[in-house]
Amino acid sequence: MAVITNIGDLKKIHERRVPRMFYDYAESGSWTEQTFRENTTDFDQIRLRQRVAVDMTGRSTSSTMVGQDVAMPVALAPVGLTGMQHADGEIKAARAAEKFGVPYTLSTMSINSIEDVAEATTAPFWFQLYTMKDEDYVDRLIARANAAKCSALVITLDLQILGQRHKDLKNGLSAPPKLTAKTIANLATKWGWGIEMLSAKRRNFGNIVGHVEGISDTSSLSSWTAEQFDPALDWSKVAKLIEKWDGKTILKGILDAEDAKMAVKVGADAIVVSNHGGRQLDGALSSIRVLPSIMQAVGGEIEVMLDSGIRSGQDVLKAIALGASGTMIGRAYIYGLGAMGQQGVTMALDVIRKELDTTMALCGRRTIDELDRDILLVPEGFEGVWQQN
Repeated sequence: MAVITNIGDLKKIHERRVPRMFYDYAESGSWTEQTFRENTTDFDQIRLRQRVAVDMTGRSTSSTMVGQDVAMPVALAPVGLTGMQHADGEIKAARAAEKFGVPYTLSTMSINSIEDVAEATTAPFWFQLYTMKDEDYVDRLIARANAAKCSALVITLDLQILGQRHKDLKNGLSAPPKLTAKTIANLATKWGWGIEMLSAKRRNFGNIVGHVEGISDTSSLSSWTAEQFDPALDWSKVAKLIEKWDGKTILKGILDAEDAKMAVKVGADAIVVSNHGGRQLDGALSSIRVLPSIMQAVGGEIEVMLDSGIRSGQDVLKAIALGASGTMIGRAYIYGLGAMGQQGVTMALDVIRKELDTTMALCGRRTIDELDRDILLVPEGFEGVWQQN
């Protein structure tokens, strides 16, 4: 067993163990990948203020996110194709999150279905909704999430049109993988992954197959999904979706202060400052860079979370100190899942909590509520603010 001390250790095992197309799916961005890279490197520009001779006993990383008690202000973000990173990946990630005490968010484009995850867990999980042209399907999807007692609906707003993701295009990404000569050669080196996948509950999109008429194989599924993302999505449609949901609603993909204000206006309970992990608009600012301007714009009227680029507990601390009430991690837990299944997800969460706790202590803070901008040194000109002409 390798000694795991940071998220990077899990990433190395993940790369060795998982087929290339699924590793690349997790570890890539759109176009030149500038935004993908800056999501992480911009965190490094923010420095921390060390304090000493402060009583550090009785520390706690516990907090709340949209009214839910959490062991630390971190939720597992929705990640499509999670069940291709490890057999029954969504179920294993959800179980790890439940045991740890943080929320899990199931993607519309998951391999295991809403019902699969609900059957395998006891704690309510969040469900992420992609808005699609087929309104009847969307309504039935929302009803299924309600029936599964999902505690929050996370509506993703930044995938009306699919960003150009070069690695996915070159790999011919699909679930299950297409058996080309290149794919077969790569799969032959991933025998451990392959053996586990033979016993997987599902190997296709569980929220779609069997729930949409005419979807019977990979080719029909691919053509349907390619045509379904709704480019006509606007704020009036978002408001209608919020009205259809019985519980908390979170709008994900906010990267502009004006959009954050609109989220408040349509009645969302929370927003996630996010650029889809750098997989949509390349050249967009990193999430951490735009967070302060969004916090200023909403003025405490709505709960603000952040994702994209978080790889450590220090990143979590910096986001909270800049005003976020919580964070979401995607790649950080996917590395763990791909590396070691449920145990790997738990390891990723343990790593982040330990880093968060240690950094809090060395900055002279004992609780999440005490984290504020006073412990940060933010470079001049760092914050993304659009100048009006």
